[in-house]
Amino acid sequence: MNDTPLLAEGYEISADPARVDAERVHRWLSTDAYWAIGRERAKQDRAIAGSLNFGVYDTASGEQVAYARVVTDLATFAWLCDVYVDPAARGKGIGTALVAAVRDHLRPHGLRRVLLATHDAHGVYEQVGFAALEKPDQWMALVF
Repeated sequence: MNDTPLLAEGYEISADPARVDAERVHRWLSTDAYWAIGRERAKQDRAIAGSLNFGVYDTASGEQVAYARVVTDLATFAWLCDVYVDPAARGKGIGTALVAAVRDHLRPHGLRRVLLATHDAHGVYEQVGFAALEKPDQWMALVF
């Protein structure tokens, strides 16, 4: 499915890195995201600085309610990671709309693929076109 889901009224998506609330993102990820529990603030700040960053913001307060990060060369490959929606904002389709906005932002660059890893959100990503690897036996990882 490649339709772009609508973002709930009262929210906006931005790729402006100046709008990212780095303290909030670090708190979310380091305390509540299974893949980043305990991540140090300095490491998160380096990750933000070296990535494309997307946020969802409450239009009335300006408060950030969701985050996604993309590591990419903007030519051949991208890795979507650190997708997080504040618990108070969940259930409104914000995560799906955010991932679709990331997809749409990357599409004009002609990337061959965008990868991600998830333990429990397959349905969110499938709604915007992600699918399991066709040949997972061809992929390898170096884990430190």
